[in-house]
Amino acid sequence: MRTRDINKELLVKQKAIETIVKYGLEGFTINKLAKACGISVGTPYVYYKDKDDLIVKIVMEEGARMEEAMLLDFDPEASLEDGLRIQWRNRFNYMIENPMLGQFFDQINSSTYQDQFLKMFNGEEGNLMSLFKKDITTFIHNVVKRGEMDEMPFEVYWSVAYSPLYSLLRFHHRGKSIGGKPFQITDEILWAAFDRVVKALKN
Repeated sequence: MRTRDINKELLVKQKAIETIVKYGLEGFTINKLAKACGISVGTPYVYYKDKDDLIVKIVMEEGARMEEAMLLDFDPEASLEDGLRIQWRNRFNYMIENPMLGQFFDQINSSTYQDQFLKMFNGEEGNLMSLFKKDITTFIHNVVKRGEMDEMPFEVYWSVAYSPLYSLLRFHHRGKSIGGKPFQITDEILWAAFDRVVKALKN
């Protein structure tokens, strides 16, 4: 039986993310992964049962890392502006430090795996990002209860609260804005957009 090599296991995971981003989930194969890693086709099976097991474990591991990053210094009892500012800072830092993962999760969210992970996200405590879901739900409940923000469907809140941030990050990672104009995000641009988001949400 072949022994596990932690460095090789990390390489397999990293190259799997890169390969999925490059080829999409439909074009992702263990053969392509092995070639990208410079290893034999059998090596990934030392760490994962099959392709599905690999993808599920990457999502669970990276989801846990993302949850920890997004909840850093976050207080569900904070005011709307203070709590949202921490969320913007954490999400911005995570996406700047892990640009490939943003594209990886985009692939997952538009694939047949989405339903599987939605069930895990909406399941019992201990499943995918359960602490994040709990803290964000509590935060929204509190700011509505204090009259800082009107009650609204979560999808509306998310679209207003975070879509501008993710649009700016996509422009930044592409290096181009709409029409191909060169673009690089700055603190001034980031927090100018944040101020407008707060005004849109706040009573």
